[in-house]
Amino acid sequence: MDSDMLLIAFDSTQQALRAEMLLEYAGIEIDICPTPKEITAGCALSIEFPAASLDRVREMIQSERVEIRGIYFKNEKEYVTIES
Repeated sequence: MDSDMLLIAFDSTQQALRAEMLLEYAGIEIDICPTPKEITAGCALSIEFPAASLDRVREMIQSERVEIRGIYFKNEKEYVTIES
């Protein structure tokens, strides 16, 4: 994962697929990827997106009430939660 990319982890596949649809519809560049083993989540799917889109992603998640495990960035050694 690039340092300018962030990752959303989910507790359910349904919420991951819902978020994928909403974010793509909003024109936000995303990639579906496996949830890294360092992140404990109930879903094997995560979404990567550019850090520059964080405000738009937050707004979409909140307004559409998408349930997420958290939003993370990867520093040199581990994933760090920016919000959950």
